Amino acid sequence: MILYPAIDLKDGHAVRLLRGEMEKATVFNEDPAAQARDFVAAGCEWLHLVDLNGAFAGAPVNAAAVEAILSETQVPAQLGGGIRDMRTIETWLEKGLARVILGTVAVETPALVREAARAFPGQVAVGIDARGGKVATRGWAEETDVDATELARSFEDAGVSAIIYTDINRDGAMQGPNIDATAALARAVSVPVIASGGVSSLEDLVALRDCGAALDGAISGRALYDGALDLKKALAALRD
Repeated sequence: MILYPAIDLKDGHAVRLLRGEMEKATVFNEDPAAQARDFVAAGCEWLHLVDLNGAFAGAPVNAAAVEAILSETQVPAQLGGGIRDMRTIETWLEKGLARVILGTVAVETPALVREAARAFPGQVAVGIDARGGKVATRGWAEETDVDATELARSFEDAGVSAIIYTDINRDGAMQGPNIDATAALARAVSVPVIASGGVSSLEDLVALRDCGAALDGAISGRALYDGALDLKKALAALRD
């Protein structure tokens, strides 16, 4: 199971939100590229990037920070937030991203997800962010009646590389991931699932790894910044 250190970008800084609320942002590093270098030095195999401003704006906002990270690190990176048309997808992949994450458009324009997955095999993931099992879009600001598992199932034949499932109520709260919901979604689909939201300790990672569903990875942010989770030790434990 891959551990993805998260770098959430707001106003050019690396921050963490509490349950997706922009007004509850804590700045952890004013230099996101330096943060990325620290994660890579600790041995991470991937980076997970989110353009928080872009998620609300519907277009890239923190492009300079993302480009700096890509130029200063050698591990693959995936990015979500504000990626809502084919040209933006193409641009980011041309700039060196390994994978784009499509969230809002997975609900609003699912045909775009299918088109992108066909055009860029292995480089398109679907981000499913949910509260109480229902998907939220546009930076988690808009609630929908779309069931998270049904949305995941709708992309079974689309050729997407992964589904990133975030329990919004756990995100940044340091209260542990929603293991039951994540495992249930992973068992419902054949697409690789990456868990996100609430991973705050080594015990959380081990519980996800051993949850009975074949999870492809887990994302952690605040716990790494707060020191509750040691990245080197976590990576070693997952390798063992």
